[in-house]
Amino acid sequence: MDAEITLRVDGADQPVTVDTRTTVLDALRERLGNTSPKKGCDHGQCGACTVLVDGRRVLSCLMLAVAADGAEVTTAAGLANGDLHPVQRAFIDHDGFQCGYCTPGQICSAVGVLEESDGELSRAEVAERMSGNLCRCGAYPGIVAAVEQAAGEQR
Repeated sequence: MDAEITLRVDGADQPVTVDTRTTVLDALRERLGNTSPKKGCDHGQCGACTVLVDGRRVLSCLMLAVAADGAEVTTAAGLANGDLHPVQRAFIDHDGFQCGYCTPGQICSAVGVLEESDGELSRAEVAERMSGNLCRCGAYPGIVAAVEQAAGEQR
């Protein structure tokens, strides 16, 4: 069964017809051509597909597109507004990526972590809150340092 929905992706309304079983990830990548979120495990275990839905981090491979009808979906590509987002800049500053495959999900998750936090985050807290996003290259020290830098800039 198909459904006509509208996703507001990175600030632009995107009407799309999807099978009601289609995930947000598949709608973004296959129907709308947005390849920023990556398909990793397709089971919600790696975090490569993390996007922000109405400002909250979501594993887009687990959320049905029809559940996001009318929602604001922000990918890592949509975070920059003319210049790099502070989290994106911090990832570059701290070499928070190697192969780059997990980076869009890591960045969206980091933005979500900072939005969810109610104050200063310790290094251990950052690592714990980012633990749902896996990096096969092991860039975790740079990722944690990047989130700490961005958190400091937010204060």
